[in-house]
Amino acid sequence: MDTNTQPDVIELIRLADSSQSVTVRLRSTEPTLESLGVRYYDAEVVVTSGFVNGTVYLGFDSEDLTDWGRLLDAIEEDEQEADLDEPFTADWPQSGRTAYLRFIAEDPYVVEVHDGTSTQIVVSVPLDMGEEWIAESRERLAAARAALGISTEDHHGARS
Repeated sequence: MDTNTQPDVIELIRLADSSQSVTVRLRSTEPTLESLGVRYYDAEVVVTSGFVNGTVYLGFDSEDLTDWGRLLDAIEEDEQEADLDEPFTADWPQSGRTAYLRFIAEDPYVVEVHDGTSTQIVVSVPLDMGEEWIAESRERLAAARAALGISTEDHHGARS
C-alpha cells in the first residue's frame, strides 16, 4: 500500500485513525546540509482527510530526531499520569524555523500542522489513534535513524 514513488522516501511520522492522517515523509535520505556534526533534512507534512488534503515543507535536523523520541516518552508518561486539567502539548520540530506539528494529548489526540513561517495557516486534525501508536512511532523513528545512518548516540554534544 506504499504510494511513494521515490525509493528514498521514508515515513518518519504517521499519525492516523480510520479516516484521516498526518504524515511526515523525508524527501531524501541525503542531508541537504551538514554543519558542526548536525545534518539537516528536507521533509514534507501530508495531511489527508475527508475535509482537507495538503502538503507543506518541513525541515528538521538530526537533533530533532532525538527530540521526537523524547516527545514520545513525554506523551507516554503523561498518559499514565492523566492530568485532566491541562492537556500535554508539545511542538515538533521546534516552532519558528519551518512548518511544525503541535501535539495536544486530548481524547481524541489533536495534531495541528502550523505553517507559520510561510502562509501562517494552521490545520487542526483530531485523531482517534489506537493504543499501539507510540510503539509504532518508535519503530518508525528507529527505521528512519537506521536509513539516515544516525545512531542514538550521535546526538551527544552535537549542539554545543
